[in-house]
Amino acid sequence: MLIVCIRTFILYLVVLFALRIMGKSELSKMSTFQMVVLFMIAELASIPIDSPSSSLINGAVAIFTLLFLQVLLSYISIKNEKFKNFINGRPSIIIDKGMINVKEMERLRITINDLFEQLRIGNCPSISDVEYAVMESNGELSIIAKSDQEKLPLILVSDGVIYRDNLEKAGIDSTTLLTMLEAKGISDISKIFVAFYDGNRLLHVYPFPPKREKFSREAN
Repeated sequence: MLIVCIRTFILYLVVLFALRIMGKSELSKMSTFQMVVLFMIAELASIPIDSPSSSLINGAVAIFTLLFLQVLLSYISIKNEKFKNFINGRPSIIIDKGMINVKEMERLRITINDLFEQLRIGNCPSISDVEYAVMESNGELSIIAKSDQEKLPLILVSDGVIYRDNLEKAGIDSTTLLTMLEAKGISDISKIFVAFYDGNRLLHVYPFPPKREKFSREAN
């Protein structure tokens, strides 16, 4: 009995340390990838507890291996938008400018009852009051009412990367974007942490701290 308690205490500390390293943002997202990692960590931690003959060190090594993979893939996701979309999926617009995107609902296997339930949870029970409804990559539905803003905000640059798809949605090209940035005193896209168009078609730019340098890349 004492051995089980000691092994449980040690694995508790290991799992707690692993979750702390993963960070608050990883736990708050709870995408499919993060859920799989958490379930596997829980399973790996339970094996040495349920079976005293199992190696405690092997269980800890397996947990730290998962932790390493999680941190590595999270870092790659930050640097590569395509990889991020492959691992976590991308947000889907369910209601676009007040119109229901039936094809997207069918692709995500969302019924109209599910949609109404999510709208009620978001304090917006009538579809007629919704301008945009976006199913985020973590499964949550983000709702933008018609009275909130005219258009959905679009990220144009993130971490020095130009989002060309969003440029097209915003109705501007790279040359226009560079002109707008130069008007704000920014000539190097690689120094931009995030730049986005808000609902009123105003460009907001947030650069990196002065000491940090980034290499410019373009996302398709």
